[in-house]
Amino acid sequence: MLDRWLSSPGLYRWSLGNPIGRLIMRRRAAQLFSLMAGFVHSQVLLACVRLGWFEALLSEPRSLTQLQQMAHLPPDSVQRLLGSAISLGLIEQRGQRYGLGPLGVPVAAHAGLRAMIEHNALLNSDLVDPLQLLSRPESSGMHAYWPYPTGDAADARPIADGVDAVATPPISQAQTFSQSTQGAPQISRYSELMARSQRFLIEELLAAYDFTQHRRVLDVGGGQGGWVIALAQRVTHLQLHLFDLPGVAALARQRVAEAGLTQRISCTGGSFRSDALPEGADLITLLRVAHDHADEAVLELLTCIHQALPAGGQLLLAEPMAEPEGKPCASDAYFHFYLLAMGRGRLRTAGELSQLMRRAGFGAIRSIPNPVPLHGSLLLARKD
Repeated sequence: MLDRWLSSPGLYRWSLGNPIGRLIMRRRAAQLFSLMAGFVHSQVLLACVRLGWFEALLSEPRSLTQLQQMAHLPPDSVQRLLGSAISLGLIEQRGQRYGLGPLGVPVAAHAGLRAMIEHNALLNSDLVDPLQLLSRPESSGMHAYWPYPTGDAADARPIADGVDAVATPPISQAQTFSQSTQGAPQISRYSELMARSQRFLIEELLAAYDFTQHRRVLDVGGGQGGWVIALAQRVTHLQLHLFDLPGVAALARQRVAEAGLTQRISCTGGSFRSDALPEGADLITLLRVAHDHADEAVLELLTCIHQALPAGGQLLLAEPMAEPEGKPCASDAYFHFYLLAMGRGRLRTAGELSQLMRRAGFGAIRSIPNPVPLHGSLLLARKD
């Protein structure tokens, strides 16, 4: 009854003649239009990334002629794209030249953000028919890109570039099922993507949590080692250990050697489903791993982490988390569909993750404030 009344033509006519009603209607109309136009906005952003405009404007403002020469597009098309980018705050006009807008600055400054914008083009293609994605997520292009099986109870299937997957599921976004040399290009491809996109979360972790209180840190599902390298450089007394599947651990070992940190960082290849996690750490970190998997796999991983820690040892978990029911957040919609397209992962609230931690044996679970929780909210738990 209330919904019918709110949607009635009579209420709309009344709102047009009422100052408060006009304000509410105008705001809701703008919000709805933003939802409808969101796909166009993301494509404008993608086009500017692909043309290299952001990096070019970061070095110096450019004229319209210079931007046209970079684009190799008809002048009218360049004008349309440029006008769209200006309206979205990506680019701004400065007299006869153009510079970065407030939203263009972070895109220009961070290669990882540009890489994720390119990567999201794959998700956009999957969402051309959202009902198809909801009914058959295993047929998505994103599902093929990440070499995960159709579920955490693994079944072998071919992955995007023709490499056969093996049955053991991964424990991080940077891992591959194939241990053959044929899988090396694919390992590098998505390992590099995740390494670039992790930069924001690394800076937030270093700002949000005091790691100086620990002596040895194990990072589970650590990818190419960007996190442990950054942590070693920031907290110089720490000894660090990275655990990931063998192919990924090998990439991390190379990165660690290039950083000159082989005396402080060790890398172990293995799978938590067949190998015990390395012991000796008083803190284990788990960054953007749990949301890739179903509850059963996450509980198994958390239990392995609990077993590897000494009494009093702690787990620091960082990943995007859903808002509790009744507190809508626009970013939740993105992660719900991204994780659906990837496989069986899902976005969880801090309460749901805390419950899984308790089932694994952890106690004293608390939230750690993060200045920018979009990239990852933080939970800290202790082994009693």
